[in-house]
Amino acid sequence: MPDRLYSLAALTVLELSPPEMIEVAACAGYDAVGLRLIPATPEEHHYPLASDAGLLRRTRQRLRETGLRVLDIEILRLTPDTQVPRDFPRVLEVGAQLGASEVLVAGNDEDHERLVDNFASLCELAAPLGLHPHLEFMPWTGVKDLPQAHRLVAATRKAGRGNACLLVDAFHFNRSASRLEELVEVPAGWMRYAQLCDVAGPIPASMAEILHEARQQRCFPGDGDIDLQALLGALPPGVPLSLEIPTESLRRQGITAWERASLALDKARALVDSR
Repeated sequence: MPDRLYSLAALTVLELSPPEMIEVAACAGYDAVGLRLIPATPEEHHYPLASDAGLLRRTRQRLRETGLRVLDIEILRLTPDTQVPRDFPRVLEVGAQLGASEVLVAGNDEDHERLVDNFASLCELAAPLGLHPHLEFMPWTGVKDLPQAHRLVAATRKAGRGNACLLVDAFHFNRSASRLEELVEVPAGWMRYAQLCDVAGPIPASMAEILHEARQQRCFPGDGDIDLQALLGALPPGVPLSLEIPTESLRRQGITAWERASLALDKARALVDSR
């Protein structure tokens, strides 16, 4: 089994500033972090890394001091109103400055022809910076499951955007009822990293409950009901794993960010090592 890179995703420890997050990740034993340059929701507390020069300087300094790398930046949403040349150059430039190689992209647009056009434009903008945009499927977005994501990335690559990639998150894979048979059909080179977590129980009937689980109530690998061994077996061997595991109930119980990050990494390593 190739050496595995583990990255701490922002959502796991969202209360931390980027320098604090890097410190926690280094102390817990991670290889990398994923940094949230754009908030996922208007209500989310956000550290404006792309616009705060002092925060960006401290973040880069902390990366140098710890030796950690930035795996990915997030979350770039493609909506009906998106204008890629207007909306994303600064974010991509900061991501490149931080040394990121991957970009998390959400397709919040039901018009798939327009979505492909915007995703292709984003890939074109990202390519000179060495960045690979990954379209992530989520049940409540315009890209609801793996087959839709596969078709959209294929169309983008057909348009000549060879850095267009697809992101598999274990939670969304499960809650969208995507299938392993569909995953093995995705070319390995389209998946430069994946997001790992677990979730308990059957798929809720309510999309509001799925959203709540996604943002606050995931499980550490092996503590839920997803067949993560089978999922890992269908992903490219040794693919970097971003641990995106929000556990709001543990945070409210006083479990620190370092403790949660450490538990996530210990559980992920145990799962991978048991294969």
